Amino acid sequence: MRRILVVNILILLVFAGVFYWADEKKKVETAMAEKGLENIPARPAGSESVQEGEDTKSTEETKEEGGTEKEAAEDDYIHWVDFGVSKFALTQAYEYDRDTYGTEAHIGWVDLLAYTAAYTGGAFDSDRSVCDYMEQMEERVRQGESVEKITEDLEYFPYYQEAYGAVLGGMVGEYEIEVPEEDGGRKIWEKRYGLKAFSPIAKGFPYTDYDDFGASRSYGYRRNHLGHDMLGQIGTPVIAVESGYVEAMGWNQYGGWRIGIRSFDKKRYYYYAHLRQGFPYQPELKEGSVVLAGDVIGYMGHTGYSTTEDVNNIQETHLHFGMQLIFDESQKDGDNEIWIDCYQLVNFLYRNQSETARDDATKEWRRIYQMKDPGAGAYERTADYSMYP
Repeated sequence: MRRILVVNILILLVFAGVFYWADEKKKVETAMAEKGLENIPARPAGSESVQEGEDTKSTEETKEEGGTEKEAAEDDYIHWVDFGVSKFALTQAYEYDRDTYGTEAHIGWVDLLAYTAAYTGGAFDSDRSVCDYMEQMEERVRQGESVEKITEDLEYFPYYQEAYGAVLGGMVGEYEIEVPEEDGGRKIWEKRYGLKAFSPIAKGFPYTDYDDFGASRSYGYRRNHLGHDMLGQIGTPVIAVESGYVEAMGWNQYGGWRIGIRSFDKKRYYYYAHLRQGFPYQPELKEGSVVLAGDVIGYMGHTGYSTTEDVNNIQETHLHFGMQLIFDESQKDGDNEIWIDCYQLVNFLYRNQSETARDDATKEWRRIYQMKDPGAGAYERTADYSMYP
């Protein structure tokens, strides 16, 4: 009798498990289907990831071409980045990079940050420790040691170097920019090395923010906030942080009018959402357009949370700014996306704001000082580059 009872209990547990996991699978599929996203834009046209209906190679075909099932399934790339670098650390590393460029003592800011993170486990909450580790590396380089030699025994240095390089890779380098002459007359071109990324908000326009990454959101379905909100005034010019091309543009029920810009190395996807009702973008922009860091790309608003286009259902006027990292194209859309906390980075970028002027005839804002970005040169000649002559 006892044995029959045990068997019946086991059978009930098996059936309960089957129904439980079937229900969990249904919940996941429902959440993914609803993921039109404030934080993750809809799949753009031309995405390199596999679309429904496309032909894919079977395991057998992969084997016939000389591969193995294991090789076909291999995914040797970074799956997660916890970007906890402080504004202080970003500032210290950047200023050393800029000030020593062209000298034997030069170290790139990514290497300085990766060296520090290899000792701290990615924690940057102690300014004193940040200074100690950076000064240690700087001194060894001044004494003639190479970065490769200094870091050869640091197990996690390669990971942090790749991860931080993905976040910061397009933000510092050589470029040319217009500057006013001392007498305040005409503008002249000046070659520079330094920060060529800009704050997402134009110079002279006030905003407030705080670290809201991971906060709860409930519209549509319960989820975490995977971006950084910058609260300001309707019509505030929104700026391209880095040079790149427009990969997504249009209405999304979560993000309202939004625009997604991909860096030229395809490592970073910048997401700007809740743009202004009626006039969200610069009129010449479309998918495929090339933009330069510092360009005005749109205007702050509070659109979104609606299946009907051009509706203001967001209570607070703000820019939702997000950055997604992409180490493999399969991470672009789906459940393997990597979005980072941008709060410290945005506060660091405040040091480089794009100056803009209003065209009273068109009511558009344009940057005052043009820029030449070497990283955009090839794309300017091949893409629909209509923003400037």
